[in-house]
Amino acid sequence: MTQAPPDADARRAIAPVICYPNDTLPKPDLALYARALETATPVETVEAPPRDACAFRVPAGGFFRITSVKGPQVGDLNLWSAHDLSERFYSGKTRALHGTHVTTGERLWSSFPTLRPMATVVEDSLGWYGIDAYGGSVHDVIGTRCDPYTGNLLAGSQYHHCCHSNLTRALADATGLSLADAEPHVHDVLNVFMCTGFTRDTGQYFMKASPVRPGDHLTFFAEIDLLGALSACPGGDCSSEHSSDVAACFPLRVEVLAPQPGALEGWQPPSVNGYDRRHGR
Repeated sequence: MTQAPPDADARRAIAPVICYPNDTLPKPDLALYARALETATPVETVEAPPRDACAFRVPAGGFFRITSVKGPQVGDLNLWSAHDLSERFYSGKTRALHGTHVTTGERLWSSFPTLRPMATVVEDSLGWYGIDAYGGSVHDVIGTRCDPYTGNLLAGSQYHHCCHSNLTRALADATGLSLADAEPHVHDVLNVFMCTGFTRDTGQYFMKASPVRPGDHLTFFAEIDLLGALSACPGGDCSSEHSSDVAACFPLRVEVLAPQPGALEGWQPPSVNGYDRRHGR
């Protein structure tokens, strides 16, 4: 420990400033989305088996819903533009714009140089949870994804059903890419249903048993044509570990829904970011 200066308390007492005030962000028309969702019909249903992943496609102007079935389960979500894998979900910028966890009305943003909304949360059955006494909340954009490289680094393990591995296989299957070519496109995730936060004493990322129960769901509006992949985390509800062959683990269902013709009258997909890169990067 270093010696605290005489004005240490005064330095700590300085009020924080929000880095990215978001009141100027383009606002989604949630009322329009809600009306369209009311009459939308399912067109595809896929399931991420326990300790495995699935891929799915959603056209711009469609919806997709992730639902817990059979038991408490968290999932890791990746999203890409259906036409260009280099445009992908940017969890860090989403965190900077909205906060550590997302809920209804907030958006998943894409990577540079497009930086535009990819999907908007329109329903969150766990929206009631808020932030608990430990600083925990659900649907985080702070964790990365469980992966075999960190497992090997920390424990010398060779585990092949981490979310990173599951997402890699799902993307390869969906695109025809080899595993080696698919892996670099797998990216930091939205931890769907996962309950997480940071400890106040050490600042460490923590997880706790998710409040999710069968029937709980998170529904998104696709702002652009999407390719998605969802892994059912091998840690189940992540109450104790997240790379495990013994934790109770359950499937997650992904349902793609199409709105009725005319239900989204006036809506337009978002344009790519307007920054002019010709003037310097």
